[in-house]
Amino acid sequence: MIAKLTGILDTFNDTSLIIDVNGVGYLVYCSSRSLGSLGHKGEPVTLFIETLMRSESLQLYGFKTQEEQACFNLLTTVQGVGARMGLSLLSAFCPTDIYQAIAAQDKAVLTRADGVGPKLASRIATELKDKVPTLLGGGVSSSTPYPSSLAPLVEEAVSALVNLGYRRLEAVTAISKLNQQETVTSLHDLIRQGLSLLARTGT
Repeated sequence: MIAKLTGILDTFNDTSLIIDVNGVGYLVYCSSRSLGSLGHKGEPVTLFIETLMRSESLQLYGFKTQEEQACFNLLTTVQGVGARMGLSLLSAFCPTDIYQAIAAQDKAVLTRADGVGPKLASRIATELKDKVPTLLGGGVSSSTPYPSSLAPLVEEAVSALVNLGYRRLEAVTAISKLNQQETVTSLHDLIRQGLSLLARTGT
């Protein structure tokens, strides 16, 4: 199994490239994000590789980062998300955005990827909600935990922002960025500071 390739960028198009490794050309399928970060023809390139067997062929899928590769592997555990659909999602979003959308159960965001309809977006969000990096309150990062008295109010604050017209992912992201040590003491503070942050970021 091929796990990584380092060589010279030979040719590329919108969905794939050929890496010349000591005179041998490997056809590798990539997301548009990875392709856009590789530089120009003739330049050195390194890609992490997923090697997939098809009926009568060996197909290589390449990733600029291991984070992107890990996200691809997670996405393709969902029924209906094949390798090409995984790349479509990674072309539309970076891994962090995908994880946040899943954690926030923001299915509408996922449909922005080519080929992802509402049913598939719902399946992705539902099946992966407990598998994305550990998150709190529907997408609020546990790296900066809320006091125990506020934890039950996080989802209420997110719902309030959604009711005010913000997308769920926007609301979750805003709440997760708040200073949670001294300045947030109540649901009112969560909502007020969430609105203030959304206004400053122009969301």
